[in-house]
Amino acid sequence: MTEAIATPVSSLGRGAVAVDVVHERCAGLDVHKQTVTGCVITPEVRETRTFGTMTAPLLELVAWLQHHGVTHVAMESTGVYWKPVYNLLEGSGIEVLVVNAQHIKQVPGRKTDVKDAAWIAELLRHGLLRGSFIPDRNQRELRELVRYRRSLIQEQAREANRIQKVLEGANIKLGDVTSVVLGVSGRQMLKAIIAGETDPEKLADLARGRLRSKRESLVQALTGLIGPHQRRLLAAQLAHVEFLDEQIAALDREIAERMRPYEAILERMDELDGLARRTSEEILAEIGVDMSRFPTHRHLASWAKICPGNNQSAGKRRSGNTGQGNAYLRAALVRAAQAAARTRDTYLAAQFRRLAARRGKNRAKVAVAHSILVIIYHMIKHGTRYNDLGAAHFERLNEQATVRRTVARLEALGYKVTLEKPMSAA
Repeated sequence: MTEAIATPVSSLGRGAVAVDVVHERCAGLDVHKQTVTGCVITPEVRETRTFGTMTAPLLELVAWLQHHGVTHVAMESTGVYWKPVYNLLEGSGIEVLVVNAQHIKQVPGRKTDVKDAAWIAELLRHGLLRGSFIPDRNQRELRELVRYRRSLIQEQAREANRIQKVLEGANIKLGDVTSVVLGVSGRQMLKAIIAGETDPEKLADLARGRLRSKRESLVQALTGLIGPHQRRLLAAQLAHVEFLDEQIAALDREIAERMRPYEAILERMDELDGLARRTSEEILAEIGVDMSRFPTHRHLASWAKICPGNNQSAGKRRSGNTGQGNAYLRAALVRAAQAAARTRDTYLAAQFRRLAARRGKNRAKVAVAHSILVIIYHMIKHGTRYNDLGAAHFERLNEQATVRRTVARLEALGYKVTLEKPMSAA
């Protein structure tokens, strides 16, 4: 049974400085797994009540807020527990702010659920809170599908590692011959091993494509000692991998259907070096297609925490850590940056090599990820196409510095350098 308790809430206390009231009818919610404590502040009343977190008590919470004519509600982004409350308030006509808990810390020594709710309500009443970006329901659903697909892909990679571990225990070195143990050939060999086949010649005959040219190496790699328990493990692991294949394929179809309205944007993003289809879908699911909420690309990069932090004191620059932002978006961008760094004769690859030499590979990957996010921002907001500036862009940008640097290196090796520019290039 859900219990709703009304409790009195005191003001901020004597000696408090008067601050302009921005929202006359507002409420603060302190959300937990089993309870939600709410504090309503209006010109007529100041009331606090505690509700349960099942659907019926939450509907009572919404009715209570509407009864007092509340127009604005704020709550902390506590785990996933804020989501059911937000979903019910979203369609009630009340403006809801989900706030970063670090931005609304209470005075030490004064922490209870009732006081936390009252503190949030007071801050909201005076316009001192800034809500986090919460996408609309369609994008939230798309996010959940895309994030779950990524978790299945990661689980599939972990299962592949377990299969490799079992094979190594049986002294079967299939991974030394092919980098894709779970390819078409690898799966056929695994199924034959599970069925009891031990002849390496027959197992090697199952190779397909270019792997046939490595038959001699395959015979040596497939010569091992595998026991019944290892066959049992391989059978369970391979069945799990195939199950994950089916689930990922089903999610691919669902996501593709939901991404259909954004096909033109995805097509433009496909022109960008390093962006695979799934990575593009993940980025789009996280940032959405409405760039009006980000006035410039700098605002988007700052929200994504993919740009250097700003931490200065007494004229000294301290840590420039990017901070903790959207982990899913950051991971997708860094994967795209790694793929772009491996391309040839492209601007992004040149940027990576240029920064990696001075700042290290990790910082270079974040910098390239930032560039990719900026490019995507302009693609979505302005409908622009990607125009690769080329690998020589940075040399052309400061030609004289490039010449001086090159000459200095040659002279350091003992060469005498004379520069002469062709007449056609003058």
